[in-house]
Amino acid sequence: MSKIKNYDKDNWHNHWERFSDAATINPAQKLRHNLLLCNINKCNLLIDIGSGQGDFIKKASEEKIAKKLIGFELSDSGVRISKNKVPSALFYKIDLYSNNKTIDNYLGSADTVICSDVIEHVDNPVKFCSIIKKYMKKNGRLLITVPGGPMSQFDKHIGHRKHYNEKSIRDLLEKSGFMIEKIVMAGFPFFNLYRLVVILRGKKLILDVDTNSKNKLNKFLSFFVMKIFDILFKFNINFMPLGWQVFVIASPSK
Repeated sequence: MSKIKNYDKDNWHNHWERFSDAATINPAQKLRHNLLLCNINKCNLLIDIGSGQGDFIKKASEEKIAKKLIGFELSDSGVRISKNKVPSALFYKIDLYSNNKTIDNYLGSADTVICSDVIEHVDNPVKFCSIIKKYMKKNGRLLITVPGGPMSQFDKHIGHRKHYNEKSIRDLLEKSGFMIEKIVMAGFPFFNLYRLVVILRGKKLILDVDTNSKNKLNKFLSFFVMKIFDILFKFNINFMPLGWQVFVIASPSK
């Protein structure tokens, strides 16, 4: 029987090698991407901070959202997978906390910055968001998703530090030098139900969606459940402030 191996929760190269396939078909990711795409204005330059394995930039490219699409990603595997998915976009292996001369030419240049389910992974989110702002035009827009609601064992396994609500995400962004345009607590009721299933599955979910797992039956069942929720998510009521998916639009303070 497969066992859950201990590994560095911030080892993103390992993460995308193990969970890339599951992330691509995850209905929660599709929910987040739909929220982003429905609220993006077409622009010249879009930067995706923490672009993962390139799924969002692939969708943005297909919909011709921006003339130029760029991903900043911490992991080698994420960048490699992304380049194969979207050859027309540019992807950089970047640690934003380091001296990044290779991307200095993008300072103050992005019309739109995307940061989708990344901030919950960082130890100092105020500093992180302040760094993000440096790459935006003064009239640029920042679109963020972060998880709300209770934290699951899988969330902890992949390095979630904190989940957010309307007040905590507002406080974070205002401290980072942003003005809030809109906050939506999306996904009620079926995203909340999906999250409860994830929480109840506990540590077993880690093996269910691991590419290296040998348990084909559990993998099949978990992917089947995701397909069911993918249908149910079409009936979410996003205008009610009860969902556990937090979506924010903000802009730099004047």
